[in-house]
Amino acid sequence: MVQLKKYDLSGNEVEQVELKDDLLDCEANPQMVKDYVVALRANLRQWSANTKDKSEVNHGGAKPHPQKGTGKARQGTLASPQYKGGGVVFGPKPKFNQHVRINQKERNKAVRSLLTTLIKDEKMHILKYDALKEPKTKTFAEFLKKVGLDNKKVLFLTEYEYPESYLPMAKSLRNIKKAKFLNLKNINGYEMLKSQHVILLEPALEQLTTLLGRSA
Repeated sequence: MVQLKKYDLSGNEVEQVELKDDLLDCEANPQMVKDYVVALRANLRQWSANTKDKSEVNHGGAKPHPQKGTGKARQGTLASPQYKGGGVVFGPKPKFNQHVRINQKERNKAVRSLLTTLIKDEKMHILKYDALKEPKTKTFAEFLKKVGLDNKKVLFLTEYEYPESYLPMAKSLRNIKKAKFLNLKNINGYEMLKSQHVILLEPALEQLTTLLGRSA
């Protein structure tokens, strides 16, 4: 049995929530988790870098200087790569589709495994959130300081479809450098690996247990 600490927005511990051990019985092969995260990062690349070679540079057809009599090496065009503004040799070009397919079952298992690791390492906490009327960065900065996470990379997790009442919270966290705001629907392994701690909003607890209990 693992217990998660629940805090209010003032940073006071109000209670502890128990999670059954069978929900945390998910271990993924480390290589599988690595392959998933590497594919995730690769798919974020645009592959749109483009440079012009000698044939694409816009230059006139005149020779830079006469063929003979100058003592210099003969040159045919200012588009040559040795001239400023000339073509680029072996520069990057747009590539074909580099998308890496991620197996859905492997993705789900990797996410569940990373979540259970955070829970077992006591790096996941629950926040009893009372909706704010307007963004208050100071409120969340003081909360993180009170619970000892002010200098940590913290991921705030909400339920799949969060209501508009969370928008002041999302805007407040934008101004905190190491804080990130996501919902369970968009969670991914890269964000979890980057995060040192996770703050789960109380309404999302039921959806989290459902996610952890889902078979691979």
